[in-house]
Amino acid sequence: MEFITLNNGVSIPRLGMGTWYLGEKLSVREEEIEALQRGIDCGMTLIDTAEMYGNGLSEQLVGQAVKGYRREDLFLVSKVLPQNAGESRIRRSLNHTLRMIRTDYLDLYLLHWRGSIPLAETVRCMEELVKEGKIRAWGVSNFDTDDMEELFQVSGGENCAVNQILYHLGSRGIEYSLKPWMDAHGVVLMAYCPLAQAGSLQRELLMHPVLNKIAGAHHITVIQLLLAFVLHKENVTAIPRSGNAAHVQANAEAMKVRLSEREWMEIDHAFPAPEYKCCLDIV
Repeated sequence: MEFITLNNGVSIPRLGMGTWYLGEKLSVREEEIEALQRGIDCGMTLIDTAEMYGNGLSEQLVGQAVKGYRREDLFLVSKVLPQNAGESRIRRSLNHTLRMIRTDYLDLYLLHWRGSIPLAETVRCMEELVKEGKIRAWGVSNFDTDDMEELFQVSGGENCAVNQILYHLGSRGIEYSLKPWMDAHGVVLMAYCPLAQAGSLQRELLMHPVLNKIAGAHHITVIQLLLAFVLHKENVTAIPRSGNAAHVQANAEAMKVRLSEREWMEIDHAFPAPEYKCCLDIV
């Protein structure tokens, strides 16, 4: 597995697993646990969850899946809801998350999206949690360029290590201003929904002749090519979600995909990045 070094020296895997919607159906719980464990065994030791996902059920699923693995070999991430990201609630939220995941610290704790609590208060809380050893690093999610600029004006805001945002071949708007800003300021991009996560857009991508031609030439699936596109970018880690062990293993193999510069140019031509500022896509 390849790693990226965060701005505080912590190493984060380039490829991990998301858990949105996982853990909510008892009928497939064992299958989902198997999928997460397969991913860990394949080197995808980064697991992302959130207190919002299934009202804690996804965090609980992660806790069951990682039981038996050495904690130091894992990179566990969760997210706090905006209304809980202040002095009066953040410790209660974090402690509940830690109980659900069955750990005594998180490797990364994210503000899920902006709310009414001042950024200065949230940053102060995050910095305190780092000092207390409850989290190793902190970051944000769904922050656009102006949000990041405002965050970095806050005392301690420059310690934001990660911004988790939607990013895939069919949604490249962040490449115009947000990603360049993050690269310049040492903030890692954590891409959620890197496979366009089902729906009509994903079907359009899966049927595209250019993607099928290139995928066929490398004996991979278009899904693996979509993931390889995200991983080809510098300063990016990706967290595709799947509750199927075979699909998770296929995702892990996308790390090995190597395309020629000409093939990347073909993909860029078929799916060009916008030449103007776009609104941040959020799912």
